[in-house]
Amino acid sequence: MGLSHSTYGYRPRQKLLEAKKEEADLRDRIEQIVVEFARYGYRRVTHQLRHEGWKVNHKRVARVMREGSLQCQVKRRWVKTTDSDHGYRIYPNLIKGIEVNGRNQVWVAGITYIRILTGFVYLAVVLDLFSRKVIGWALSEHIDAELALAGLRMALVERGSVKGCIHHSDRGVQYACHAYVKELEAAGIRISMSRKGNPYDNAAAESFMKTLKYEEVYLWEYHSLEDVKRRIPYFLQEVYNQKRLHSALGYLTPQDFEQAELISVA
Repeated sequence: MGLSHSTYGYRPRQKLLEAKKEEADLRDRIEQIVVEFARYGYRRVTHQLRHEGWKVNHKRVARVMREGSLQCQVKRRWVKTTDSDHGYRIYPNLIKGIEVNGRNQVWVAGITYIRILTGFVYLAVVLDLFSRKVIGWALSEHIDAELALAGLRMALVERGSVKGCIHHSDRGVQYACHAYVKELEAAGIRISMSRKGNPYDNAAAESFMKTLKYEEVYLWEYHSLEDVKRRIPYFLQEVYNQKRLHSALGYLTPQDFEQAELISVA
């Protein structure tokens, strides 16, 4: 007894329907990723999908993103946040060519601005160079030593004893002033500074600031300092540290990268 023509055609049609559904599901998931990580390119999206179990290559992801117009470019005006014209001591660059292979060997610090309706507020951050994890941060309407100190003190509480760690920053007065230097010396931290006018000497901090601007700040309109305080901590702690994949870390999050290091030395 032969099979009907409808039976012969069932499996090809079924496979076609399954493929269309899988493509739609993939497009939906990519859109969700891009909504949460608005500056992810197709390579980082591909790695995120693979982490979740999707069997995709970057060409397919690039096509879906292109067809869905899921990429954009944003540019904003630059505001100066570094004043290196001061009379405080300038320290040499201790991290040039250094190999970092563990936590608390090198911290990098920086300050950036965030526009609000009435002007600007400022964010100071401290990152562990090994994992790129934000370990300290502070927000203020004033770009002064207290702002930088608040971020540093948070990092010291977060990490505990870090004697021998190198703290690297630009030559800004906030980092060179007596109060900040005294705090570093009290913790047994060595001081390192970039060359004047050379952002490449503090590339990790500069890269973080760019990520912050393109993946968070430029996507929102902040009305006040309180408005910023409601958004930025979430991005730093929940998104950047725990969810965002970093190409420099083998497409792991800072949290996962540090956890992997702890397991490897256990």
